[in-house]
Amino acid sequence: MVVGTTSHAGKSMLTAVICRILKRQGFRVCPFKGQNMALNAYVTQDGLEMGHAQAVQAWAAGVDPQVTMNPILLKPQGNMTSQVIIQGRPVGQVQAADYYRDYFERGWAAIVDSLAVLQTEYDMIVCEGAGSPAEINLKHRDLTNMRVAKHLNAPTLLVADIDRGGVFAHIVGTLELLDPDERALIRGFVINKFRGQKSLLDSGLTWLEERTGIPVVGVIPWIDQVFPSEDSLSLLERPARGETRDITIAIIRLPRVANFTDFDPLDAEPTVQVRYIQPGQSLGNPDAVILPGSKTTIADLQTLHASGMANQIRDYAQAGGMVLGICGGFQMLGEAIADPDGMEGVPGTFPGLGLLPLSTTMQADKITQQRTIQTCAVNHLSQFRAGEEVRGYEIHQGQTDYLSNSDLVPLFSDPALGVVSKGDRVMGTYLHDLFSNGIWRRMWLNELRQHKNLRPLSLEIPDYAQQRDEVLDQITDAVAPYLDLTPFL
Repeated sequence: MVVGTTSHAGKSMLTAVICRILKRQGFRVCPFKGQNMALNAYVTQDGLEMGHAQAVQAWAAGVDPQVTMNPILLKPQGNMTSQVIIQGRPVGQVQAADYYRDYFERGWAAIVDSLAVLQTEYDMIVCEGAGSPAEINLKHRDLTNMRVAKHLNAPTLLVADIDRGGVFAHIVGTLELLDPDERALIRGFVINKFRGQKSLLDSGLTWLEERTGIPVVGVIPWIDQVFPSEDSLSLLERPARGETRDITIAIIRLPRVANFTDFDPLDAEPTVQVRYIQPGQSLGNPDAVILPGSKTTIADLQTLHASGMANQIRDYAQAGGMVLGICGGFQMLGEAIADPDGMEGVPGTFPGLGLLPLSTTMQADKITQQRTIQTCAVNHLSQFRAGEEVRGYEIHQGQTDYLSNSDLVPLFSDPALGVVSKGDRVMGTYLHDLFSNGIWRRMWLNELRQHKNLRPLSLEIPDYAQQRDEVLDQITDAVAPYLDLTPFL
């Protein structure tokens, strides 16, 4: 079990690293997080929804993601309300104050059942906690931390972020607030994100071990590699690259942005600068604008209108700029979004950006499925060629209808998954993880490069899954020398 003194202490990264280390040692290993609150989701091969971070951890373990690795996913949608997904399927919406009453017993049963399945399939399960295990006002309803550790009698690692300051107080304070049977499971501490001369830290480590009787099993140096984050707050913390890049892509950071992990492959392109722009800020003059997915599409669309960002995007598109909408962003590009049953709040029909001749009607049924399709040629976009295989997944509610097919050109062999307006550069798609397809990503980037008279990038490039696996190896190689897992094996 991996728990942290705070959020963003490094639990997700460390869980992935431990999974990779154990895989290298020959164990059949998998990750587990009983309950995750995140807007970054992944769809499994059987069409079920789980946290994207647990999917990354599964890939680190060398196994396919499955919902038993994350049986509860909470997707915040504003006003202290979340969509509740249990064992991969939406089961309702709930106010934070009512979650314990309505879902605690059902959620714990799902956790216990999922762990039982994983215990029959794997040698080792690396469980990740959430936030802090010592929130005394929440412990009675905590499904994710020490309740899981006690259920499994799991040796537990406590990780703390020294970069925040107060690391010794965080560790000792967390121990003081744990119950005796919980504290007995803590077998080691990891101090994460250390920058500096370790000899200056050694006296503090000695004091900590003498005070608690628990060893420090790792002091992990600061790692520059970016590990996929679970919430959009991390987008505000990403520094812009200092060096000049050929292409600048502006991604609109919607208030309830979802699945921003779609853009990790763009971040990894050495010629690309990704900038996240909040509604109300100046859009500037990027080479492309992306409207990402959203958990509350209509509310985020209204924010674009109220902030003036909608006008900026329309002006940009009318001047010939490339605009791409993904999932909720695709829906926003249309003429209108109708919500007759008030799925997202107040019933009604709401104006879109008017950049594509389509309209969307929100529906109760949620589409979650993986897709494999082929690309189509697009006459006025010369870099797009036909017949290339593209993989991705859908996570959306709503039926989108094209109002004038003659004004739209399909991007894929299934036109419902993506179109581009005839004669200009506004396109939309329901396909998440699209940029992970190396050839499609480079075709899209080459369209931007041609517009600037830059030489095209090679299409001889593997899909991002290979690059992601190399990054997981690099992070593991960077962490493993500083981590002693002996007390846990």
